[in-house]
Order: sequence, then C-alpha cells, then structure tokens
Amino acid sequence: MRISTSQIFQQGISAILEQQAQLQTTQRQLATGLRVTTPADDPVAAVQILDLSTGLSRLDRYQRNAELAMGALAREETVVQDAVDVIQRVRELLLQANNATQTAETRSSTADELRGLRERLLSLANTRDASGEYLFAGYDSSRQPFVENPGGVVFRGDEGGRELAVADGVQVAIRASGRELFMAVPVGNGSFAVAADAGNTGTAVLNSSSTGSDYQRDTYTLTFTQATPADPLTYSVVDGAGSTVASGNYTASSEIAFNGARLSFTGQPADGDSFSVGPASRESIFAALDGVIAGLEGVADTPASRASLNTLLAGGLGTVDGALGNFLERQTDLGSRMAQVESVAASNESFALGLQTTLSEVRDLDYAEAISRLQQQLTTLEAAQRSYVALQGLSLFDYL
Repeated sequence: MRISTSQIFQQGISAILEQQAQLQTTQRQLATGLRVTTPADDPVAAVQILDLSTGLSRLDRYQRNAELAMGALAREETVVQDAVDVIQRVRELLLQANNATQTAETRSSTADELRGLRERLLSLANTRDASGEYLFAGYDSSRQPFVENPGGVVFRGDEGGRELAVADGVQVAIRASGRELFMAVPVGNGSFAVAADAGNTGTAVLNSSSTGSDYQRDTYTLTFTQATPADPLTYSVVDGAGSTVASGNYTASSEIAFNGARLSFTGQPADGDSFSVGPASRESIFAALDGVIAGLEGVADTPASRASLNTLLAGGLGTVDGALGNFLERQTDLGSRMAQVESVAASNESFALGLQTTLSEVRDLDYAEAISRLQQQLTTLEAAQRSYVALQGLSLFDYL
C-alpha cells in the first residue's frame, strides 16, 4: 500500500487537532467545574441532568409558594386573633350591661364603646395584605368585601378562595371568603333564639336555654297568664300550627321544657307577657352589635323595659359566643394549614437536597481526575507535535 507524503502530513495534523479538541474539553471542564458541559460530553448523563434540574426548579417554585402561603396565613391569623380580642371585649361589656346595677349613663358609655369595637371589627374585616389585596374577599381580592350601607354592613365579596401548590398534588388555601366568618353567625344558642314581645309589662328575663337530642325545630310562642293576682301564674307553649305542646304552673327559675327545648327565666312575668322561640337563624356580627347598641340607647327607665333589654342582651351574648366560635374555628383551621405548609416545605427541602446530591454526582467534575487527564493530554499533544515536526524532515528528495 502506498502512503503519500501529503497523507502522512494530513494524518499528523488530524491527530494534533484531535488532541487539541480533547485538551480544550478538559480545560472547559476545569474552568466550569462541570463534567458535562454539552450533551455531546455524555448524552445519557445530559438527560439525567435535565430531569434532575427540572425537578429542582419545580421544588424551588414550590418552596417559594410555601413561603408566600406561610406569610398569607400568618397575616390572616394575626387579624383573626385581633378579632377574637375584640369579640371577647364585646362579651365582657354585654355581661356587665346585663345586670340590675346599670344606669342610663353606664349603658350609654357601654353603647359608645361597643360602637367603637364594631368599627374596629369592620376595619379588621376589610384588612389588606402587603400587596393591597383584601384578606376576606374571596376570589375578587381587589374589591372591598364589607361595605357600610344605611341598612347595615353588607358583604360584596364572593364565596371563592385562593390556593397555592406547595408540592405535587398538594394545594393549600391561602384566601377564604369572610362571609361565613362575619356574616353568618348563629343567633341565640345555635338551635333556637328567644325574643321578648315588645308589649311585655313584666320583669321576666331569659336566664338560660338549651336543647336536647329530641329537639323539634319549629316556631313556638310562650305565653304567661294570670287571671287574678290570687291565681297561680301559668304558661302555655303553642307551636307554629297553633297546637299547645306544653303548659303548667310557673314558678321563678323553674325550667320550661317542650319538644326538646328547655328555658329558664328570672324575674316575674306579667299576665299576657309572651316570648317567641324560633329556629336559630344566622346574622352578621355587625347586625347583632347594632341591635344591642340600639337596645342600650333606647331602653326606658321602667322594670319591663329593662327586662326586655336584658333578654335582648342575653340573646346578643349568645350571638357573640357564636361569633367567637367562628373565629376560634378559623384559628384552628389556619393553624392546621400552617402546620401542613411547614411539613410539606421540610419534605421539599429534604427531597431537594437528595436531588442536588444526585445532580452533583452526575454533573460535577472530579478535579483530581481532570487534572491528571489534562497532564496526560498535554504530554500526548506534545508528542504528536514533535512527531509531526520529525516527519516534516523526512523527504526522499533529500537523498537524491
């Protein structure tokens, strides 16, 4: 086989170029600290690196979402705790106002403080976060959810909520509607509410109310009758259809029971006094406070009027307790969600550490091996260059 001089030279140049390319790859690896800098370096490893990098990017996004979720939940928890403090103060004032030692001046002072607490509660209901979004507006967080109208506070938000993904398949609610929290408070004891008739002339005041498992939901009317002062005071309870469901002689503080409901009164009812016992509805905490404030400011200085006020305050106290239950339940829910976010974030961090370790093993450079390889490639390149120079001096014409 004949090998031309030009072929020898071409093979020598190709060998030098190949060694230079390998040397350049090693230099690039040493400069970047990466074993795989292009897919051509290791196609299989390049696919693994892409998958691992995608996983780490997804986890990083989840961790940022977890931080946002924790901030939003912590902000709402602070607002709810402030609302709990307001409600507890309202409860204290109602307990103070619901006794016989109150005067017109103290009732007026109590009404003024309750009005201020109501305004504080409305302000909390319209709290915004750092980005200017309303916490309790639902989906439409740019719109003020609670608005003061001539007829009272109305809710203009929606029932929706906002969620953030904090892990694969894990969504955490960071926004919830405030309608249930502020506008759907159970009235009375949660099962039924008792209201005194406006024409009552006695001093009977609701002392306690409760229900049993056999409670039958209906609208009842409790009426006291006494033909003459010498006759015993009696009571009768009729249901919504007008049928008598209970009756008997009444004595102070005795329990009146009917269809699973139990009532106890203090004071002395007068002949013809009546009380309605209806199914507990739901109303806003603002409407409940408005009713109590109006009752405190409008009470006349008569025993019957004061008794009606005390019944109103007892009902208001039940509604306030219902509102307090709403807020405490929301606190529990917020704590549960925050614990979930913390747990998921810790799991994400642990998983990310494992992915980073695997990625480093696949992608990062072994410097000791690379430096040794660089020295070997330098030696090989130098040998190729020397052999090429030596071959250049070999020509048949030099010997002719």
